[in-house]
Amino acid sequence: MYTRKIADDPDCGLYLAMRVLGGKWKCCILDAIRRGMTRPSEITRSISEASPRVIEMQLAELLYFGMIEKSQDNETEYPKRSEYRLTPLGESLLPILAQIDAWGLAHQAEIQERLAEI
Repeated sequence: MYTRKIADDPDCGLYLAMRVLGGKWKCCILDAIRRGMTRPSEITRSISEASPRVIEMQLAELLYFGMIEKSQDNETEYPKRSEYRLTPLGESLLPILAQIDAWGLAHQAEIQERLAEI
């Protein structure tokens, strides 16, 4: 059986936040929902670099942690029309995401220069 080399630290806020937000596209997904893209297809189109399967998996994780909630209009309709919206817990992240966005824009040139070297 696999044993983690570094034990989980449930008393560390950074650890807990990374458990929820860890994943390449989760912050982008939350931002897309904030901007009004509620359908999975809209979210996927807004993040063209990510595959639909990855978006689907990360939506499921955000749903599991209570950051978003899913509604389905008509259960008998096919394909099922599902929409996502932020929960109060998810909305509490918006000021933090805005600060991260501002930091990224403030350091955009330096970061892009480093990315070009990769």
